[in-house]
Amino acid sequence: QVQLVESGGGLVQTGGSLRLSCLASGRTFSSLAMGWFRQAPGKEREFVATIARNDVSTYYADSVKGRFTVSRDNAKEMVYLHMNSLKPEDTAVYYCAAAMGRTLWYTPRTSDDYAYWGQGTQVTVSS
Repeated sequence: QVQLVESGGGLVQTGGSLRLSCLASGRTFSSLAMGWFRQAPGKEREFVATIARNDVSTYYADSVKGRFTVSRDNAKEMVYLHMNSLKPEDTAVYYCAAAMGRTLWYTPRTSDDYAYWGQGTQVTVSS
């Protein structure tokens, strides 16, 4: 089992920045590929970003590419989502997720790839 706890959400103005954090426990963190998803009211959950076990391979949704950066600290068992140039359409509940890392460079991109989920943290971007 893997437990995930997100933090760092909040209210920010358009153009602002936030950093989300996710603390993982329960399994060797370096064996996990990590991802971020989000779900806006009335919409389906969507993929945002993922980072592989090797701390190098990443992949982003087109909607956040160039504005968001995913990173991880294996020693601290943390994964981060740095969000810049935020827009009102980024408003959503953001979820951290963990997948068993099949390879060092595995970057899972769909919800079905992930076995473990956090409780979510709200991000609201005001216009």
